[in-house]
Amino acid sequence: MNKPQIQDFFTRLRAANPQPETELNWTNPYTLLVAVALSAQATDVGVNKATTALFEIVQAPQEMLDLGLEGLRAHIKTIGLYNTKAKNVIAAAEILVNEFGGEVPNTRAALMRLPGVGRKTANVVLNTAFGELTMAVDTHIFRVSNRTGLALGKNVEQVEAALMNRVPEDFLRDAHHWLILHGRYVCKARTPDCAACIVSDLCGFKDKTA
Repeated sequence: MNKPQIQDFFTRLRAANPQPETELNWTNPYTLLVAVALSAQATDVGVNKATTALFEIVQAPQEMLDLGLEGLRAHIKTIGLYNTKAKNVIAAAEILVNEFGGEVPNTRAALMRLPGVGRKTANVVLNTAFGELTMAVDTHIFRVSNRTGLALGKNVEQVEAALMNRVPEDFLRDAHHWLILHGRYVCKARTPDCAACIVSDLCGFKDKTA
């Protein structure tokens, strides 16, 4: 995909969805951090069901510590890997309280010091909570980028670097949201819905379904 095609690609996605947002429920940087950490190998729908009641009583790291490990487990037991995730969330809350004054840091390096927070989670928080121009590459973005020819890479780091280099700056703020939603609902893993795709003519995928 060349530069004019990439410009057209994101122009169409923006026209269809001018203000894309994460489908995870969140109210502040801390609840976003928790939600994204819980979403690993889980659906946003499943996470939202688990956090609805949780976020009614927990809005800050100290409140998470007050709830405690067993209390948190009870809220998120429907989510895959909930035991490990609960331990990480509690451990992260302790660090946030003890080292960051209960505030979520706004740098990737600081965020990735937290248990259970990898580069993708850090990028989501930086982008969604703090407005940073980051690219959080998940399985959907990895697939869409390679399948369409938008940004090629053998791993998520390569795709992230390619996207940051190729996506025009005025689209970077929202690009990862558009790509996630496109991969989730249109450019699906098993059978992409090419007939419903608004960028199909720009896509380099050879086995289009329509």
